[in-house]
Amino acid sequence: MRDLRKSYGDVVAVRGVDFTVSAGEVFALLGPNGAGKTTTLEILEGFRERTSGEVAVLGVDPARGGRALRERLGIVLQDTAVDPFLTVREVLTRNAGYYPRPRPVLEVIDLVGLGEKAEQRVQKLSGGQQRRLDVALGIVGNPELVFLDEPTTGFDPSARRSAWELVRGLIDGGTTIVLTTHYMDEAQALADRVAVIAGGQIVAAGTPETIGGRDTAAVRIRFRLPPGRSAQDIPLLAEAGPDGEVRLHTEDEVRDLHTLTGWALEAGIELDGLTVDRPSLEDVYLELVAGPDDEPAAVTR
Repeated sequence: MRDLRKSYGDVVAVRGVDFTVSAGEVFALLGPNGAGKTTTLEILEGFRERTSGEVAVLGVDPARGGRALRERLGIVLQDTAVDPFLTVREVLTRNAGYYPRPRPVLEVIDLVGLGEKAEQRVQKLSGGQQRRLDVALGIVGNPELVFLDEPTTGFDPSARRSAWELVRGLIDGGTTIVLTTHYMDEAQALADRVAVIAGGQIVAAGTPETIGGRDTAAVRIRFRLPPGRSAQDIPLLAEAGPDGEVRLHTEDEVRDLHTLTGWALEAGIELDGLTVDRPSLEDVYLELVAGPDDEPAAVTR
């Protein structure tokens, strides 16, 4: 994708987006609602025409790819219309017939964890089970490239972990995946690279470990303020919040941690809740998408 732009009259939804996804990788596109993420995906999927720019999906312009391209893609939308009176097996068997080399239907049903629901009518499935069916519909055609649009929305923690294992299985099989998600731990767990889009532009891109300078950012040391002590007693520059948590940032964590723990040992006090970490992917994301008033944009949960 090179200099992708999309306008609706005077409204510019996407303004000069560039990125490349390599074969066999998981690429996560992150951004708040209204940032241009869905428009970008719909252009890649061939559902929406671009105003300008260059786009190639599997070497083909999606605006002109037609059926030949669609047979090579799998798309898991946020909402999929499925005949509620068909069974899980019937829905997947019908859709498998649209592709030249589909995966075996029963194999797909087992992969998404619906083995016991194969003969259940769609209308009887729970919300999480219907979402699993959406994923099954996206992969039954044995696609080379899969677009996963918030695939685990509505899943409980256990179901999300199972879905992650499914995605990893697709990766091991050589499938390329473009993922959108509002769960930062999901992007951290699955993505080889991530890009953050805000205001119709890519504002940062990189691996989950390095994006936004995570790998070189100052380390945070946090602990509970010991009883009878104030922040001024601590031998390092620190501040204590109203909740009693002490926070300090350092670029020399080994030396400063040695100083802090040495002070605590000498004074015979405990440093309850002591943690040492760098900014999380969510911390970096919220900073990258912060609005003009410097307040972080809301993250949909």
